[in-house]
Amino acid sequence: MTPNWPSKIWIVRHGQSAGNVARDAAEAAGLVVIDIADRDIDVPLSDLGREQAVALGHWFGSLAPGDQPEVVITSPYVRARQTTRLLMEAAGLDPRRVRLRIDERLREKEFGILDRLTVRGIRERHPELAAQRSHVGKFYFRPPGGESWCDVVLRLRSVVEMVSREHDGQRVLVVAHQVIVHCMRYLLECLEEHEVLALDRQGDVPNCGVTSYRLDPQARAMAVDLVNFVAPLRQAGTPITREPDAMAAPKP
Repeated sequence: MTPNWPSKIWIVRHGQSAGNVARDAAEAAGLVVIDIADRDIDVPLSDLGREQAVALGHWFGSLAPGDQPEVVITSPYVRARQTTRLLMEAAGLDPRRVRLRIDERLREKEFGILDRLTVRGIRERHPELAAQRSHVGKFYFRPPGGESWCDVVLRLRSVVEMVSREHDGQRVLVVAHQVIVHCMRYLLECLEEHEVLALDRQGDVPNCGVTSYRLDPQARAMAVDLVNFVAPLRQAGTPITREPDAMAAPKP
């Protein structure tokens, strides 16, 4: 008997955000703190991020009706919700027939005391935490007031269980954040710590990049279909960005 699974899962990182742009500027200038006034949850898309979301939406709209998303689940963060809205509008996904869910478990990883700090800022203001992170590793390191990747995985386990239970046989689109993409891959592909961190070291997840899975009935599991797919942006002539999130700490 095949376990309950959606027939298709797409996982999309939000479009480029104002936080991505601010972080790049702060790092380039050698600053300690990222200059952005909004709470992380309130950081909007940049103009380019909006363009990326529309380009990806046109690609989803080009799929046959029987291949388009039936359920869309998004992080509550503004940049993810804006990506979702623009994508759905461009795709022509009617909210009366496509179920939209907002789920706080898909929120960005919480950075705690390291929030808004650049790489230099972390090393200068919290050298002991920089050393601890280097020793423990990104997967298990939890900054004070923040989360480790393990903490994110823990909350995502219930998301995967909910999706498999409530959306059996459906096509599900998830819109969230870079760490969420990696941790969902960790769960769906049954990865280990060193494997998911190797994926992270390969580079940042592209803004509006698509990683997808299709149900393999014989394996009774979800099989990888696409990874960091950005052809829709390239075809639309939209610049592709692979920027770390505004509050992200450096890679090991």
